[in-house]
Amino acid sequence: MPLIPILVALLLIIALALSMPILLVLRYRAGTMRRRGRRWSATLNLISLVLSAGLFFWVAAMTTLWVPKAFVYSLTAFLAGSLLGLLGLTLTRWEKTSPMLHYTPNRWLVLVITLAVTTRLLYGLWRVWHAWRNAEANDSWLASAGIAGSMAVGAVVLGYYLSYWAGLRWRLRKI
Repeated sequence: MPLIPILVALLLIIALALSMPILLVLRYRAGTMRRRGRRWSATLNLISLVLSAGLFFWVAAMTTLWVPKAFVYSLTAFLAGSLLGLLGLTLTRWEKTSPMLHYTPNRWLVLVITLAVTTRLLYGLWRVWHAWRNAEANDSWLASAGIAGSMAVGAVVLGYYLSYWAGLRWRLRKI
């Protein structure tokens, strides 16, 4: 009997792994489509991203206890992502109609961010596997698995979207 839940969980993991390419294409298409700028949506996204950033930096600070420089990498990457978000705002196509604002994010920037997250996720899995297998008795496999780099990529994405939604909210305020 306990074999059935294990098989179901294994099949779900395999299905998710096999559906990853189509999910990435759908994520790219959703990220590059033309959208109507709504003030409430921008405000809600901005609030949730501020809360996420606060939680992320708290976790990064705690992770520094086990993984050296995780907080420093995360903070630096967050600042780089914020600058990338400002670049994204300047490269976004804005269409102002009488009462509304429509925007289309830059395709290349969305592609770069999507591929960076995907590449880092795959590299992180590969590195964790090898670090776990080759860890010495006194070494931490967690520290040698590249967790700080993975957190840095997450911080880039978080910084990008936080500054992008803040800029969008500021732009919608002027309408």
